[in-house]
Amino acid sequence: MIKKTITYLDYDGRTITEDFYFHLSKTDIVMLETSVDGGLQQTLEKISKANDTNAIVREFKKIIHAAYGEKSADGKRFFKSEEIAKAFEATPAYDQLFYELLTDTDKAVDFIKQILPSDLEKEITKQINNSKALAET
Repeated sequence: MIKKTITYLDYDGRTITEDFYFHLSKTDIVMLETSVDGGLQQTLEKISKANDTNAIVREFKKIIHAAYGEKSADGKRFFKSEEIAKAFEATPAYDQLFYELLTDTDKAVDFIKQILPSDLEKEITKQINNSKALAET
């Protein structure tokens, strides 16, 4: 799980700094993997190699949408729903995060690694690094 502090201008022109939470459970990862033919990882590798900006944007939106939620005060639950994700997407904070991740590859990779369950992070990090190395060749 990652707590992302985002500073943004609200629709009244005020500067707001707020914490937002993101996490992909193992179930979320399975759902993302099975949402596209060939799996999410293979799809992201193809997109990266093809430099398909439209596809990259769609996949990042899907990942952020799947990862966003609200943590309970006691830290025992992480609530996610279509309504919660849509409410976040309607904020300037979402716009700020989305732009940051699409314009800074290192921040995007760090974000993805940090939203993964800790026991899967090492395995996924290895795969991401392999994918980056392939994309650079």
